[in-house]
Amino acid sequence: MPRPGWLAVLGACLALVAPGARAQQPAAPLGLWLSQDHDGVFSIRQCGPVLCGRLVGIRYDTRMPTDKHGQPQCNLMMLTDFRPDPGRPGRWDGMILDPESGRTYHAEIWSPSPGMLNLRGYLLLPIFGETQRWSRFTGTIGAACHLR
Repeated sequence: MPRPGWLAVLGACLALVAPGARAQQPAAPLGLWLSQDHDGVFSIRQCGPVLCGRLVGIRYDTRMPTDKHGQPQCNLMMLTDFRPDPGRPGRWDGMILDPESGRTYHAEIWSPSPGMLNLRGYLLLPIFGETQRWSRFTGTIGAACHLR
């Protein structure tokens, strides 16, 4: 039968180990992000237990671009189901939509610095993909998602 002092020692040991075992996930990259080519702005936000992202700003001349079904791309949900990657703190895994083809691809996002977001879309494995570097958006968006 264990002595009462033994339980106190065990509790103290667990208290020392627990903070490292429960390392906090870095903050989610929420907010407005300007795409690498400066032709789109995405609003990434919390959608229940996951992150999601809508296209809220797009650069166009006279006519709003449309998706595969002929619907305006303005406010189109393009980033879905992003969940923290338990093996890589600070990374989220989810899906990204190509509005022109209607296909979805695996994707991962991570923020190497406060003003930068990396997005990697890929087929099957991340090595078969492409990474884009997005930056924090601080400009304004006109009516109908119009970026100037």
